[in-house]
Amino acid sequence: MENRNLREMLADAKDTSELMVDLAYASVFFDDVDMADEVSELEAEINDLVFRMRSLAILAVRNPKEAEAMAAVLQVISSVESIGNSAVAIARVVTRRLGIPRQLVMDLMAAEEISHRVVVSAESLLADSALSRFELPVQTGMRVIALRRDRQWIVDPDGDEIIKPADVLFLRGPAEGVDKLREIVGAPKWNPPVVVEDEGPLTDLDRAVDTVIEMKDLSEVAVGLAYSALVFKDRSLAAEVLHLEDRLDEMKERLELWVLRCAQDDVEATKLRGLLHLGEAAEDLGNQAKQMVWLVERAEEFHEVLEMALGDTDDVVVLMPVSSDSGVAGRQLGEIELSTESGFNILALERSGRYLYRPQSSARLNPGDRVLAYGPEEGQTLLANLFGWNMVSSDDGEVVFEPL
Repeated sequence: MENRNLREMLADAKDTSELMVDLAYASVFFDDVDMADEVSELEAEINDLVFRMRSLAILAVRNPKEAEAMAAVLQVISSVESIGNSAVAIARVVTRRLGIPRQLVMDLMAAEEISHRVVVSAESLLADSALSRFELPVQTGMRVIALRRDRQWIVDPDGDEIIKPADVLFLRGPAEGVDKLREIVGAPKWNPPVVVEDEGPLTDLDRAVDTVIEMKDLSEVAVGLAYSALVFKDRSLAAEVLHLEDRLDEMKERLELWVLRCAQDDVEATKLRGLLHLGEAAEDLGNQAKQMVWLVERAEEFHEVLEMALGDTDDVVVLMPVSSDSGVAGRQLGEIELSTESGFNILALERSGRYLYRPQSSARLNPGDRVLAYGPEEGQTLLANLFGWNMVSSDDGEVVFEPL
């Protein structure tokens, strides 16, 4: 068996659980049973990690004080495991053919981040090159969450992976990065599904679909904010997570009402089961986010393993201040194209001690605001430069921001 320490396994489990959620929603979007089955395969992997982590955590405790700190690690481990279980529940919408309305797939196109699938052309720039060569997260904002080669799946490939012609890449990121991505991989121009505007009144099915989409977005934000709250030990971020969890509870009750009303409108019942299933999974993701920030709310002492593991994952989380001399000050987020410039995505905007999660593209950045963003480590310098800073290391190894 591979000899790995608790920190490495916890970081791997966190990344795997988030990848499972990405793949699960992508399997719904593409109606891809293979992707849904891959989520189940990852569940077995994460279950093994959880068992080994719990065993190591118990063996590592030597006194009552360490027991209290390790309890926080065990709680995060349980939440990570449950996030993986929620991903499996989402994938079952596909594997068990629970059925979803076509409107749901159409609305997924309008989400903050979308899933996308491309086939690598033999004539593309990426063919027979390392994945890291073009730094896709920086150039397009899209990141590869998996690739399929014939019937073989490679989940969460690293930058050294050599991309072959005919590989199928599965990515996640902002819709505006799709055209650049397809140009790099040599794929033909993509024509997204056309949404036909309905001039008629809003139906109960429309309301149910809109609720599921909003629950999906809010649950993913809640998990992202929860990890950020743990990294920064930020009680205001923890409070935002609790607020989101309350909203998800209310929205689940509203979803049940819309679905029951749909049944009276001659809507095919098989198309409604998937909506309820997705709503249940989104609410559970919110519950796990709440469980994680409970540690911050109680000001519990964190074991050093937890702090190191959260800083050792694929994406990094930064709280970037807006410099008054930067090019972004006074501009709207939609004008900056942050994800394509640096590969980072915004979780929240902090202003006057309050967090605005998933701010709209019309939100304007003011000097003194701080943006909570996540993305690839190699994009940190670009992000800092956009916001008017140089990233330098202090004598004690801490990263500090200095004006450009």
